[in-house]
Amino acid sequence: MTTFCGSADTITANIVPDSVYTRLGGAPAIRRLVDRFYELMDELPEAYAVRQLHPSSLSGSVDRLFKYLSGWFGGPPLYERERGHLRLRKRHSPYAINAAVRDEWLLCMQLALAEQVDDLALRTSIERVFSSMADHLIDTDYFIKGCPR
Repeated sequence: MTTFCGSADTITANIVPDSVYTRLGGAPAIRRLVDRFYELMDELPEAYAVRQLHPSSLSGSVDRLFKYLSGWFGGPPLYERERGHLRLRKRHSPYAINAAVRDEWLLCMQLALAEQVDDLALRTSIERVFSSMADHLIDTDYFIKGCPR
């Protein structure tokens, strides 16, 4: 069984041994994954629309995603400790997220995962959950100005 969601009372000393967090390699591996994800978002022309939803400096986004994934993957709940309950859809509500933006985000994450996660079963499991989560964040049918269909 793959554990994706850490509880708010998880502490570093009590990280679930078979969690995604542990299987990926802990904080250093999550940091590499997040760094590569945002590098790809910055580099790939195919990620133009999703990149435009972010500030010019990605440092805050990198920090928040690292903290979010730490807890979500079963490690220390860094994001929740700092910012409270995740409420993903609510936190993304100011942004127009359509299928194209979702696909661009998923492309960056899938490429980062392919580079960083050798375990195919684990990678496939993570991709499946990310895909479902990204579908949930779609809040518009409209295409963002300047974005290809």
